[in-house]
Amino acid sequence: MNIVILLGAPGSGKGTIAGRLASEDANLKHVSSGDLLRGAVAKGTPAGQAAKAAMEAGQLVADEIIAEMIKDVIAETQGDVTMLLDGFPRNVKQAEVLEAINAPIKSAVLVDVPDEIIADRIAGRRTCPKCKAGYHVKALPPKVEGICDKCGTALTIRKDDNPDTVKDRLVVYHRETEPLIKFYEAKGLLRKIDGNQGPEKNAAAFKAAM
Repeated sequence: MNIVILLGAPGSGKGTIAGRLASEDANLKHVSSGDLLRGAVAKGTPAGQAAKAAMEAGQLVADEIIAEMIKDVIAETQGDVTMLLDGFPRNVKQAEVLEAINAPIKSAVLVDVPDEIIADRIAGRRTCPKCKAGYHVKALPPKVEGICDKCGTALTIRKDDNPDTVKDRLVVYHRETEPLIKFYEAKGLLRKIDGNQGPEKNAAAFKAAM
């Protein structure tokens, strides 16, 4: 069991890459911070109960609680499996929390995409509110404009995908998450790929780098 951390700005394609690779290789497991929260809450683990209490109180879930969830997933994952960790850590403090629990980190792969391309990608994203399928008006359009291929529901734009919000998200990324690049580079764990090659080539490049 080991962990590969996905680094990159929002909209860089980290989740798409991880999901694609995990669907093709049973030894790869895509785990997002959202998945960790939902899974732990549903199972009623101690970390899940603490997270649920925080969320019900309208508070952010503490870094240490997320780390405990990751520790639980590591403990229950058997065999030669690589966890593709998406969405955590988001800053150096969270990376240090991972170190404190001795998470078996193999590498940290940066999916590098310029800000102007990120903004264009996010502006074109569409999501099905029913089955959660994702589309893009240019890169991955539905067969019928504005309609989900899978269930026929009208597609929507996420609130955090509007242009002003995208700018804010990129500012936060550069301020808080980008320092992780130097953090993992100093440890000899950083790998870097061009995230603007298209979904198939991006996934192949990521798998080779990790």
